[in-house]
Amino acid sequence: MALLELSGIAKHFGAIEALKGVDLSIESGEVVGLMGDNGAGKSTLVRVIAGNFRPSEGEIRLGGEVKHFHKPVDARAEGIEVVYQDLALCDNLTAAANVFLGRELKKSFGPVQVLDYAAMYARVAELFNELKSETRPRDLVKVLDLIRRLRDRGIAVVLISHRMPDVFAVCDRVVVMRRGNKVADKTIGLTSPEEVTGLITGAIHLA
Repeated sequence: MALLELSGIAKHFGAIEALKGVDLSIESGEVVGLMGDNGAGKSTLVRVIAGNFRPSEGEIRLGGEVKHFHKPVDARAEGIEVVYQDLALCDNLTAAANVFLGRELKKSFGPVQVLDYAAMYARVAELFNELKSETRPRDLVKVLDLIRRLRDRGIAVVLISHRMPDVFAVCDRVVVMRRGNKVADKTIGLTSPEEVTGLITGAIHLA
């Protein structure tokens, strides 16, 4: 049984069909590269998985159980954290600041709240120690090594990237989106950067 299963996921914004009946499954410890041109639907698909958008049609299942996410905190409570490439990581921030981006720990001094950097650094140090990562909380971010560590712990990872070498270096499968459709879902060893590029651009229609 797959850890995460999407069945017939569609998302409409008025007359715009951002996603058209997408099926996708991800196993524990699997890294899936999600690729496509701008407007292909990959970000919308990930936002559906992460609880930012509710699907117009289709089902999301975790461990075979149907889930309904109304907001990101619902997906996070089920253990869903989607790993993006550079566009969602701030390379001017430390690793700790990136881990807590948008959900920073705070402490209160009466009516005033300030960021609790010490608590964030301590928690991230614990996480990196668990992952046996050499990244330190105050380091600027490193990505691919951390993804490998997560994979080795049995955590499923979705990686959105335009960098073909990164996808072929770290992913087990590559899923290609075009105009809201999933046009390919292939094991890395059974495809090539040239084929994936053709699928992204439309030179190759399906694979």
